Amino acid sequence: MRILIVEDDDRVAEALEAFLSRSGYATVRAVDGAEALEMLGSDTEVVLLDLGLPDIDGIDLCRRIRAQSGVPVIIATARSDVQERIRGLRAGADDFVVKPYDVRELLARIEAVTRRLHPLDALPPAPADRAVIEADGVNVDLVARRVLVDGTPIDLTRKEFDIIAVLARYPGVAVPRDRLIREVWNTDWQSFARSLEVHVASIRRKIGRASLIETVRGVGYRLEA
Repeated sequence: MRILIVEDDDRVAEALEAFLSRSGYATVRAVDGAEALEMLGSDTEVVLLDLGLPDIDGIDLCRRIRAQSGVPVIIATARSDVQERIRGLRAGADDFVVKPYDVRELLARIEAVTRRLHPLDALPPAPADRAVIEADGVNVDLVARRVLVDGTPIDLTRKEFDIIAVLARYPGVAVPRDRLIREVWNTDWQSFARSLEVHVASIRRKIGRASLIETVRGVGYRLEA
């Protein structure tokens, strides 16, 4: 997921970029409104917007962003007045957090606004009669909990198998990260996002087919059918 951070304070921006990077997100930063509008693109999936910008009021910038894109906008500012929150939401913001905030809360809010774009229950029902799934020489046996590559068993950890099993139930369908975390770790706690990324990388390495599990930007992962 690519997050556009609009923040003129270097210290705040650097800390935020470091935290989001550790949480598995790609970030770009704009220091003012003009730069933000230039950097806003089709691959921008969330905007974190500070209101106190040097060239334009953040509320006005929010309106401009909303006029050209439906990207989720989260206002993050030191302005705690209720009227400011109302102005921000009426300008098109999807959420509003007041500085200083807990970065874990911010992460949860990012996941919440993206979840509204990619609902967890949007997946079709998994086929009940498919115990074995095959793709590109990879055989996933859901009953025996075994993965074969060209007939050779692959040693996966329990979590690794659980991840590929969820993906195998929906071949060719993008499975949201939230859905994978919920099914594999039995929780909605988004600090597992980085762990999911590490496990997927390990599965790709062990299977030897990096393209088998495709990263779907802003959504999750898909097993190539």
